[in-house]
Amino acid sequence: MNNSMTSIVVRTPGGPEVLELAEGPIPEPGPRQVLVRVEASSLNPIDLSARAGRLIAAGLMPPMPRFGLGWDVAGHVDATGPGATRFRVGDPVVGLRDLLFAGGAHAGYVVLDEQALAPAPVSVPLTDAATLPLNALTADRALDLAGLEPGSTLLVTGASGGVGGFALQLAALRGLRTIALARPHDAGRVRALGADEVVTSSDDLGPVVRGIVPGGVDAVIDAAILGITAHQALRGGGVFVALVAPFAPPPIRGTRVVVQEVLADGNRLAELAGYVDDGVLTLRVAHTLPLERSREAHELLEKGGVGGRIVLTP
Repeated sequence: MNNSMTSIVVRTPGGPEVLELAEGPIPEPGPRQVLVRVEASSLNPIDLSARAGRLIAAGLMPPMPRFGLGWDVAGHVDATGPGATRFRVGDPVVGLRDLLFAGGAHAGYVVLDEQALAPAPVSVPLTDAATLPLNALTADRALDLAGLEPGSTLLVTGASGGVGGFALQLAALRGLRTIALARPHDAGRVRALGADEVVTSSDDLGPVVRGIVPGGVDAVIDAAILGITAHQALRGGGVFVALVAPFAPPPIRGTRVVVQEVLADGNRLAELAGYVDDGVLTLRVAHTLPLERSREAHELLEKGGVGGRIVLTP
């Protein structure tokens, strides 16, 4: 039996050239943990930040001699640790690794707490399911933090991206009126995702949005990290949800600025997976590449304009 696996590791932060395909032992699950044989793991902007050393510089990761990448995982349960009862060997699962010091999901196997996992949606391949956990949980929690009642107005920046797209679909489910900021060529797509109005330029964003919603929107989810530019569209006393702490604007005009910090929540992830099977949430994969082509994957994501998620497979 082969007890080794390959994984992507970083020893010295930098550009895509620092990514290494390394061999190492398959990890063992501890109490209430699950060993997942990875079938697919998506690539996210936070992986680029970790690789480049920005998370270490921001104090979000401790300096380490080497670290792995990959938050999203889709695969099959390979083994369970003591006290782990939620899943059986062979079950298809999706999950989120939210501990930056733990082994990454861009690997053949990954160990996660059982509470970080959910049954995979049955209506899509695991390569598609791998795009769900991080972005959908982020969008869902951002909406919770916004705390809007049905009929309220919401501006979503970066609406054609992973988080923004899920935010639009989940907002429609909650009965919210949404204004989406997206590139001109994505306008039709974001309307299909549920946007009531579409703005195609961040120039004069505040006045443009206020022309649509007099007085400003009730909340903003700033998936594009525009900061104060997006805040100008917010009404006094509204809620601004930032996804990256250093770029959160100050709470002016009585607004409340909150920073969304994603966490692994298997129970909520199971509900979101159900939304995929119900057709409420749609998944979009642009490229599927093997781990051996991780450098190419990072270059593609950094270039931008991919038009969907990039998924890595062992």
